[in-house]
Amino acid sequence: MRVNNTWLIILAFAMFLVTGHSSVKAWPGEIVDSFDAPGRIVTGMTFDGKLIWVADRADKKIYGLDPESGKVKQTLESPAYWPMGLTWDGEALWNVDVKGGLPLSENYHGVAYRIDPESGNLLRTVKLSVRKAQGLAWDGKYLWVADDGNNVIEQVNAHDGTTIQSFPSPTGNPNGMTFDGKYLWISDRYRDEIYMVSPNDGSVIQILEAPGYYTHGLAIAANHLWAADSESDKIFKLVKQDDDKYRRYNPKKVRVTHTHEAANFGPGLLTNLDIHLAIPKNRPNQDIKGEIKFSKEMTDKPKDHWGQQTAHYNKQNIKPGERFSAQMTVDATLYEVRYFIDPAKVGSLNSIPKDIRDRYLANNEKYQFEHPIIKDAIKKALGDEENPYWMARRLFNYLIDNMYYEMVGGWNTAPAVLERGNGSCSEYTFTYIAMCRSVGIPARYVGSVVVRGDDSSMDDVFHRWAEIYIPGYGWIPVDASRGDKESLRDQAGSFGYLANRFVITTQSGGGSETMEWTYNSNAFWKTEPKTFVVTDHYADWEPVEE
Repeated sequence: MRVNNTWLIILAFAMFLVTGHSSVKAWPGEIVDSFDAPGRIVTGMTFDGKLIWVADRADKKIYGLDPESGKVKQTLESPAYWPMGLTWDGEALWNVDVKGGLPLSENYHGVAYRIDPESGNLLRTVKLSVRKAQGLAWDGKYLWVADDGNNVIEQVNAHDGTTIQSFPSPTGNPNGMTFDGKYLWISDRYRDEIYMVSPNDGSVIQILEAPGYYTHGLAIAANHLWAADSESDKIFKLVKQDDDKYRRYNPKKVRVTHTHEAANFGPGLLTNLDIHLAIPKNRPNQDIKGEIKFSKEMTDKPKDHWGQQTAHYNKQNIKPGERFSAQMTVDATLYEVRYFIDPAKVGSLNSIPKDIRDRYLANNEKYQFEHPIIKDAIKKALGDEENPYWMARRLFNYLIDNMYYEMVGGWNTAPAVLERGNGSCSEYTFTYIAMCRSVGIPARYVGSVVVRGDDSSMDDVFHRWAEIYIPGYGWIPVDASRGDKESLRDQAGSFGYLANRFVITTQSGGGSETMEWTYNSNAFWKTEPKTFVVTDHYADWEPVEE
């Protein structure tokens, strides 16, 4: 299916109306320009400083294109029968054949060809150890190959194909690949995403939306990311980096009714009941619409020492068999939010404002970050890392490697959770906060009510995660329990990303005179002797039509 430029302009305008982004403010992955691909099934792509080169599987050719007009300036026969990845080593082109140089069905064994860009003559043939070679990149010394068969990224010697290092691909379907001098960029045609990847260990740093449904080739040219898409038969010029710290998109209008109730089963009086409902406010992931509605008999709206406001209900002398309910209804527009962090642009820990350091580096009974268990874990996790972003990622990775999710009773202290090796979302969060604060990274938590499946649903489980302060970027969401996955992409998807399924009600540094260590809502009560009281709280969701 071909997409003309008129439709791309219409799509860009529609995105502006939906997201509120204009061409003045861009985000990584946004389409800047596009033109038609020269062949029928475009695969690999690279840039030699003057021309954008693209390989085409159907034509078995390599085309040199003017990056401004898209016009073909040069055409070479590919030495590959099944040409895929393409790269430039400063003097010559490289093209990989996924079928090992033989047009034989299911003969997947990679071969890389070094090609003279003037004559098209073959300069070198290198057999690769990969099973299904797709993307190809050059880092100045070695080749990098994306293996779609074994789902690995390999750095290989360009003379004999020896593997120098390898790590898992971000997902199970690596396709295109390029190198920008510091990071690898890898595309995935199933998730329709492009990943900025550390060549040291494969950590995914940024996740970009791909411009098409079969994005294959990638290249870096003139500070832009280029992508070749074989479904739309288009070459796309994309924003690579921008000053915008995050993008919010995919808005969803919802109504949430949060209820906290107490029932007195007797035999005596429930002499005093205090219920606090945490009141949400506008945040990057949510816009509160109109006035929040509260049930009758609200007493006041106090704020705790963290600045968290609650709707406070006080009820006295509740008889056996009676119940009391406090309720809050919120209309909101929720957004997906994705942060684009460049570790090179992260400031030092000393640049963090003093008031933030004073409030969000403090120790307490839940965190206990001076405990030997926490200290030992930090030593193992960090090594000599000093960049705040990578410090936070290494602590995040340490929890993923050394814990598993289990929702057990209670919210234990960080040392106890780490020693036990499992925990709930709250316990992952407390432990991550403790480790971050111990090394000078300010950290806090937020709590939310959650869409469970259908937009019309009920939530009585809720969810909590951490926010950390990254110098130069501000507060970033980090969900260690959700990020405890095998996939490097899914791990990164919980570091600087929020789905549009949360209404955040609570923000705290830990412990509160109204909310204590809980979130969303809290209750205190006093009774006559041997009186049995049960409390429950839940959120009912419904979509809101225009």
